[in-house]
Amino acid sequence: MTAEPVYDETLVPAHTLPDPLAPFPDGSIITAAGWRNVRRREIRNLFAEHVYGRTPGEGPAVAFRIIESSRDALGGKAVRKQVQAVLRGNGQTRTLNLLVYIPAQRDGPVPSFTGLNFQGNQTIHPDPAIRVPGAQVDAAPRGSKADRWPLEAIVDRGFALVTLHCNDLFPDHPQGRAAGIAPLFPQDDVQTPDAWGAIGMWAWGLSRVLDYCAADPDLDATRVAVVGHSRLGKAALWAGAQDQRFALVISNNSGCGGAAISRRRFGETVAAINQGFPHWFCPRFHTYNDREDALPIDQHMLLALVAPRPLYVASAQDDLWADPRGEYLSAFHATPVYELLGHTGLTSEAMPPVNQPVGSRIGYHIRSGPHEITAYDWAQYLRFAAKHR
Repeated sequence: MTAEPVYDETLVPAHTLPDPLAPFPDGSIITAAGWRNVRRREIRNLFAEHVYGRTPGEGPAVAFRIIESSRDALGGKAVRKQVQAVLRGNGQTRTLNLLVYIPAQRDGPVPSFTGLNFQGNQTIHPDPAIRVPGAQVDAAPRGSKADRWPLEAIVDRGFALVTLHCNDLFPDHPQGRAAGIAPLFPQDDVQTPDAWGAIGMWAWGLSRVLDYCAADPDLDATRVAVVGHSRLGKAALWAGAQDQRFALVISNNSGCGGAAISRRRFGETVAAINQGFPHWFCPRFHTYNDREDALPIDQHMLLALVAPRPLYVASAQDDLWADPRGEYLSAFHATPVYELLGHTGLTSEAMPPVNQPVGSRIGYHIRSGPHEITAYDWAQYLRFAAKHR
């Protein structure tokens, strides 16, 4: 049985966070070159070994094909493209369905946001031309999650949007592995302690979206922001940590296994997340149930892997399950790595007031309201991305 969640700050256990800049075994201090060439790789490997699982080095071949396009989408504001990424490997084939909106008025390749959606491309906007792949009689209603994707606002600010249904990569349930991309890889032994789970495969898919951005002359692949909400925020962080081609990384309410410090055991814990979602992480992560202090890393070190690229972390005041303070502290404790690399991080351990964003290279806000990604959140991300583009 999972223990009752802790929502009282006075009950957070005493803990010591691992130092992302701890001296090397020979006692030498980590320099900027030492971070880039050695320490960063060590920390990334620790997350692969103990939390998310190892992303296979060899993957399926990917071919992109545009199956539908229109130059008068959103009342003429945007170009819409619907793209199939056909994956072939290990004698099997899978298809990822990308939905792309690009500002119609542009002088050249544009920056973009990319992120996974929860219930299908057709949910992000009521546009009747958005395809629903296959005979999905139970597909979520068209436009039902449009409030999570303010498409017109994104396009009006000069950004493209590229999205993909997470279930194309790994249907989000414990038996989803076989229906996703896992069988395309030569060796996929789920019993291996560091076998990757759903979050690892979702992150891998985000990198394939970035591959598409590099292949589309209308998109600037050097200016792609990866964004995710909740469990897909965890995937966005892991994608950004592994793939340094992402120019900007955004975590929205990502909580345990995302931005929040695991050792705090506030709200959702490692045990709770592994029991509720046993398919998300690698098997070894389950051995840390109620043993967070034994982890060789914590989530501030995941955020540090984004450095020196811009990073934005967002929380919600009523979302105690995701531990807003733990998310903020994680960004704060990633600051020493940003400073080592010549950038200012978060300057105060005290959280900012609600609805008052802070930060420059590391951005943060806690907004009023529940666990969700809202127009307010997107307004901050658009402002932050515009500042750094």
